[in-house]
Amino acid sequence: MLDAALTLFAERGFHGTSIPELAAASGLAVGSLYRHIEGKEQLVNEVYRRAKSLLATALVRAVPPSPTATLRAQFHALWWALVDFARTEPRAFAFLELHHHGAYLDAESRALELRILAPIAQVVERGRAAGELRAVSAPALIVTVWGALVGMVRAARAGYLTLDDAVAGDVEETAWAAIAAPRPPNV
Repeated sequence: MLDAALTLFAERGFHGTSIPELAAASGLAVGSLYRHIEGKEQLVNEVYRRAKSLLATALVRAVPPSPTATLRAQFHALWWALVDFARTEPRAFAFLELHHHGAYLDAESRALELRILAPIAQVVERGRAAGELRAVSAPALIVTVWGALVGMVRAARAGYLTLDDAVAGDVEETAWAAIAAPRPPNV
């Protein structure tokens, strides 16, 4: 049922997916579906938490084990974890991108989002404090990188580019350049 819901929500969105469609895709009658869930909001939140947990696991595995890893090395590892997640879990990636700020997300789903973002925001704040990242807000820096990633994945889904290592590497370099503190000119 969660897999069928993931597919439908990723393709059609929350509001574009009906309970009868969810039941049919799950191989259940509508009445039987309600034996498992209270409603569509509960189901979308369960799917959200499942997909977000997959993403969190991918990001945790990507963090370089050495606390002395450079900020650039941490960025590189996280970038490629996100690219790998988009490649290996395309439905979950599309679902999360579409649903990460829906009004139907409950307190538990929103808390999970904040728990996942907190370590990333801390790394960004350390980078800003060390002068390695631009002196703009952490959310602005995070959104810049996320936007580059999402734009790349959407362009690949639309057939405008191939999400190969060369393209992902080029976008990584561009995203890093967008958030890295400008270097003073050599004098």
